[in-house]
Amino acid sequence: MNARRTSHLLMAVLVIATVLLSACAAPATPAPAPTQPPAPTKAPEPTKAPEPTKAPTAAPTKAPEPTKPPAPTATPTKAPTATLPPTKCEKMANALSPKAGELGAPDKPIVITFVPSVDVGVITRGGQAMAECLSKMTGLTYKIEVGTSEAASIEAMGGGKAQMGFLNTFAILLAKQKYDVEVALVAQRKYGVLKADGTYTAFDFDPDKAMAGQLTSFYKPEYFTKKDSGIKKLADVKGKSFCFTTASSTSGGIIPRASLKAIGIDPDKDVKGSYAGGHDKAAISVYDGTCDAGVAFMDILTDKPTNLVGKFPDITDKVVVFAVGDRIPNDGLQYIKGLDSKIKAITTEALLAMMKDPGGYATVKSIYNYDAFEKADYAKYYAPFEELLKKAGIDVSKLVRQ
Repeated sequence: MNARRTSHLLMAVLVIATVLLSACAAPATPAPAPTQPPAPTKAPEPTKAPEPTKAPTAAPTKAPEPTKPPAPTATPTKAPTATLPPTKCEKMANALSPKAGELGAPDKPIVITFVPSVDVGVITRGGQAMAECLSKMTGLTYKIEVGTSEAASIEAMGGGKAQMGFLNTFAILLAKQKYDVEVALVAQRKYGVLKADGTYTAFDFDPDKAMAGQLTSFYKPEYFTKKDSGIKKLADVKGKSFCFTTASSTSGGIIPRASLKAIGIDPDKDVKGSYAGGHDKAAISVYDGTCDAGVAFMDILTDKPTNLVGKFPDITDKVVVFAVGDRIPNDGLQYIKGLDSKIKAITTEALLAMMKDPGGYATVKSIYNYDAFEKADYAKYYAPFEELLKKAGIDVSKLVRQ
């Protein structure tokens, strides 16, 4: 990264200080009243700082509380339920046999928490299928839960109510500092925009467009608007209605707010901002016209598990992406501190084995669009991201105590 971009990022993250864990922030201007709320509903080796445009010059004093998500008036087409190939789920030679009352026994299942970044139904179906397969393979019993928010999943792990988690990027930073969770696997996804023929492309304005179709351990925010809206660049959203995802989403809240501030747009005053409640909901709100523009992870419009194209067949014709941000470390799998090493080892081994089986791969991919996992600890991807924030004056270890 050149010196200018580094300098910009170090200022950019200053704006997120009070967004994080802020329960008393001023509310954003709400989007128009919903007529029919959408159903309740992932995202990532940063070699570049997560600064989609350029760094902000000052931090906002308050961040808005999430508003009730703007609801689309368009009626989605009912997407067909995907039929997954059969999964082997063969019992492993080193499978465990916990006794009654021990963690992993049927009367004391291992709880896996998922953050609600996309449709809860999608996460629940895929998560349950994954848990059942892991149980057959390991001899352990697993139970899933989808947190009501990123913070809820963090606290479930911190309070021992969940022993495993699939947290989003910033939740990983907070959970590490607050509860010393252990990073076991970092997700990898094929980079870019999925085309109808199954290949990948990337936007011409994306500096990483040559990586389309390659497995990467990072993702980016993308900004989108209705075609012919007149919005061509981030600066054009001033005075417009804008849908974020959630306040604690790295790509859908924290970094976009910083990027708006970077170009002189106060996200609390200069846009009619609202939190849609999820990445898919932000995209639907733009498709519906409830918001003039929005942001989510790349590429929400063609993301297979979310399947917006299946629900709204013309969404990629009506909604266009006009900007992308920089790299953010992917999400992945984490364990709580002190969890039995045998449970961690066999669970990780089983999950990696599932990814080598076509049926197992399809099951795991159906949750957060995972294409692969890399064995990696916190130091490899997340510590550099955290250090970048700290150099800019944002100390995560202090934020979690606020």
